[in-house]
Amino acid sequence: MLWSSLPIRMIDFEGSHASGIVEFGVVTLLGGAIVAAQGRVCRARGRIRPEDAAIHGLDESLVAHAAPFEEEFPKFSAWRQEGPFAAHFANAENSLIKTVWPYHRDAPDFSSPGRRTADWGPWVDTGRIYPEVFGESGRGSLQELISRFGLQRELDDIARIHCSTTRRRYHAALYDALGAALLLLALGRREEFRAMTLPWLLQTSTAGAARRQALQQGEIEF
Repeated sequence: MLWSSLPIRMIDFEGSHASGIVEFGVVTLLGGAIVAAQGRVCRARGRIRPEDAAIHGLDESLVAHAAPFEEEFPKFSAWRQEGPFAAHFANAENSLIKTVWPYHRDAPDFSSPGRRTADWGPWVDTGRIYPEVFGESGRGSLQELISRFGLQRELDDIARIHCSTTRRRYHAALYDALGAALLLLALGRREEFRAMTLPWLLQTSTAGAARRQALQQGEIEF
């Protein structure tokens, strides 16, 4: 199954276990292109620590009147039925979504055709794929990779379409989701990766050869 044949949702959350998810951004990739992008701020479930606000730029006054993230379950559950979730260093997103909904409704496990799972993973993880594919040249944060692979101008151009003026910055959820989406698209545009498959992306997103082998054999739980 080609990676571009099903919708992949690139997700970014801002928040912490203390505050809960205070902003989300979701970019839908299909057919090798961005076909949708959306996101919003969410009411905090707990205290937003000053050190977190300094990073993502959201304090309690900015999210106090927003709907809580919990209201988004029908949307996220439906998305997960259609295709896999993705993120840049997906452990953070997987951990945060599980603080709200530990499991979702039964959905396909896109790493292994015919299998089903009640988990949010396995995730496509650009934070692991790039080091695996490019070695030393592929390491780094989202911002470092966007710069290294010449995607900053493209990111800023598309952010002007989809992001509010005050959220066109790193550590804003939709901006970061767009950046990670561009990393995946840039990989798919390379001649040697045009035929990459969805199972290959999911297997390459796991840490270490042993975990990848277990995923191939259907032995990993996420």
